[in-house]
Amino acid sequence: MMNGEHLIEMHELTRVYQLGPQDIYALRGVDLNVGHGEYLAIMGPSGSGKSTLMNIIGCLDSPTAGKYILDGTPVESMKDDELAAVRNKKIGFVFQTFNLLARTTALQNVELPLIYARIPRAHRRELAEEALNAVGLGDRMHHQPNELSGGQRQRVAIARALVNKPSLLLADEPTGNLDSQTGREILDLFRALYNRGNSIIIVTHEDDVAKEARRIIHLRDGRVLD
Repeated sequence: MMNGEHLIEMHELTRVYQLGPQDIYALRGVDLNVGHGEYLAIMGPSGSGKSTLMNIIGCLDSPTAGKYILDGTPVESMKDDELAAVRNKKIGFVFQTFNLLARTTALQNVELPLIYARIPRAHRRELAEEALNAVGLGDRMHHQPNELSGGQRQRVAIARALVNKPSLLLADEPTGNLDSQTGREILDLFRALYNRGNSIIIVTHEDDVAKEARRIIHLRDGRVLD
């Protein structure tokens, strides 16, 4: 369901970390709107604030000040358990390191978020199979991660991110651990997901990855440059 015009609205978003007596500004008044069904890349050098921004977008961290509305829900003042509920329901995460459980099948890995969401077992299986088919891994669902290539593992991670039908797919350097050809396949998959209507934000320092998105924003010293 679309609540309002934007999937993400950020206004004057600030994040300050206290290091002893010193205040370290990771974000300094970020204004950012992201539309439903948009494909956005966030770029910036080390220390620019992009990891902090990603953590706030993903409800893994809270801003010190400012407004953050995700899919119509104001999240800047939520408590930890409320943030966890929003994370599980509205955001699918894809990480550079795949983060799969070793001794479980692809299917069981993809089912994991549905267990947290207390979805009944038969329905879980159905949704997980659907997600694995969507990433082209229908024939590998009973394989464990050590029986899969790097690209296949990342596809399992993407299926796991999609299985809850989240409002947003949030990817942190998703091709960082892959060779260039496999990375290309994963980027083609992101493009296909975007064409199907998924909202995607990729955080990256690689130009060729960022160019896949329909819009790029650059961060420097905690501010959005463009």
